[in-house]
Amino acid sequence: MSEAPPLDTLRQVETPEGVALVLRAAGAVPRALAWLIDLAVRGTVYFSAATVLGIAGETGAGVMLLLLFVLTWGYPILFEVLWQGQTPGKRALGLRVLRGDGAPVGWLASITRNFLRTVDMLPVLYGAGLVSMLADAHSRRLGDLVADTVVVYVDPPRRPSVLPPGEVQRWPVPLGVEEQQALVAFGERSRALSVARQNELCEHLEPVTGLRGDAARERVLAAARWLAGRSAGDA
Repeated sequence: MSEAPPLDTLRQVETPEGVALVLRAAGAVPRALAWLIDLAVRGTVYFSAATVLGIAGETGAGVMLLLLFVLTWGYPILFEVLWQGQTPGKRALGLRVLRGDGAPVGWLASITRNFLRTVDMLPVLYGAGLVSMLADAHSRRLGDLVADTVVVYVDPPRRPSVLPPGEVQRWPVPLGVEEQQALVAFGERSRALSVARQNELCEHLEPVTGLRGDAARERVLAAARWLAGRSAGDA
């Protein structure tokens, strides 16, 4: 019996600069936990302020109403836009809000997705939002769908790619995300392989390169260096 597919799925996008990204969309459970952490933070701030402002009479009550509005609506928007797509709860869970194309979330998208929480909360306990996340391949609630945003896991810092030195050359045909990753992975692991084994593997790409032997190996390594440099922002 095959295993059931995970709730959190991969989302492959290409940025406007042509860089291929693989994003790991976060499911309902980690997002709910992040929301609870944020609720605890907001509650702590609110009740701490209430303790101080409670003695200020009507003026204090007015300030508390303003603070409640800011904590309810301003808190997630300000953090998402100014703190790299993360509220304290999302940062604690290793999550981040991004635009659908992998770019940082902006003011309009953040305002849209957060104001539409009023719809996601219907009829009770985020029922509409939960149904939307379970039905969507990337676990997006209704606010995310309208704003074209996605909540993803934050990957740990990527270690610098270590490839043998040499020529850098672009691959002659377009490559998908997995193909790019395969070429870079070959370059990084090439030192652990004998030259004969490297040549054997690279000769499988003869229909594209038209090369065999050492020439095929050098051509593949040159493309791996180009891809590694591009992913690092050097191209």
